[in-house]
Amino acid sequence: MSDFQPGLVHIRTPTYKRPDALRRALYSMIDQSWPHWICDVYDDDPDQAARSVVTAIGDARIRYTANKPQLFASKNIDQCFSAENPHGAEFFCVVEDDNFVLPDFCAANIKLMAEENVEIVLRNQVFEYASGTAAARLSTVGVLDELFTEGRYAAGDFRLSLLAGIGVSNGGLFWSVRARSPLEIQYPCTATLQEYLRTYSVVEPIYVAMHPLAVWAENAEQTTRNAELKAGYLRRELDLKRAVQALRRRVWEEASPEQRASFLTDQRFATPLGTRAMHVGKALIDQKLSGHVPVREAWKLRLRGWMIRLLGRVTPDFKRFVASRDGLRQTTSRA
Repeated sequence: MSDFQPGLVHIRTPTYKRPDALRRALYSMIDQSWPHWICDVYDDDPDQAARSVVTAIGDARIRYTANKPQLFASKNIDQCFSAENPHGAEFFCVVEDDNFVLPDFCAANIKLMAEENVEIVLRNQVFEYASGTAAARLSTVGVLDELFTEGRYAAGDFRLSLLAGIGVSNGGLFWSVRARSPLEIQYPCTATLQEYLRTYSVVEPIYVAMHPLAVWAENAEQTTRNAELKAGYLRRELDLKRAVQALRRRVWEEASPEQRASFLTDQRFATPLGTRAMHVGKALIDQKLSGHVPVREAWKLRLRGWMIRLLGRVTPDFKRFVASRDGLRQTTSRA
């Protein structure tokens, strides 16, 4: 780690057939108040539509790579969280082609890391509704507004956010070369499940910054995130829900008695109590839900949980992922 370039930010940008959106994302980097950055664009389009965008912009800090062979969305996104450091950067982030960052994104995150003595920041983002259309508009609320409150979270507390929501949002993560958390998943799964698994992968303190300095495009009807999956929609959803259920149960098992007792009312999480209770119920966790949801609703949640458990599948790859993170945590605790 002694040979990294202090202050250099390595931005990784996965892209696929969205040249206009990519152009906007890249110009948002050029507009950064922090000038010390380099961006690698990873183009998954066999026709290489992104090459002409990078060439036309002509900024030497932006480098183009064509994926050969094609990786498809989830692997293309996941490679952007690799621990490899080809440019000797000190800091890293991922800006997907349809998202963008505000001018102080890099500078504010670097400053916050130094002030709070952390190596990972999770930064809030605003939504862009109807992204890529004439009706596109930004939200007045943030992606993290109903999940976290501002502050520094120990790793175990942060992982409990999986029982409050999804935890990590890819475009909000900013980390340093000193971070110990393995953010690249390296197991076949959907890009959506990756964010849950990335949350579970955090093994060190993380600071959640609620002031939004990035934009997340809400465009599910346009996304190609799961285009590579041969399974039908219902099978994908059942398997996703089963994996999330298993992950939530794992987090609960790892939590201390004090964490379990206070979870439903822990004010550091901004998630409504009813939503937390819903996730606990569907995960089939033995926790009293009375007072948080009606008795009839609690039974429905547990019934849904059993249906997910019976019909959804936990893959061998998922089990290997959990085992790999458990091994890392044991190593970290001994260090």
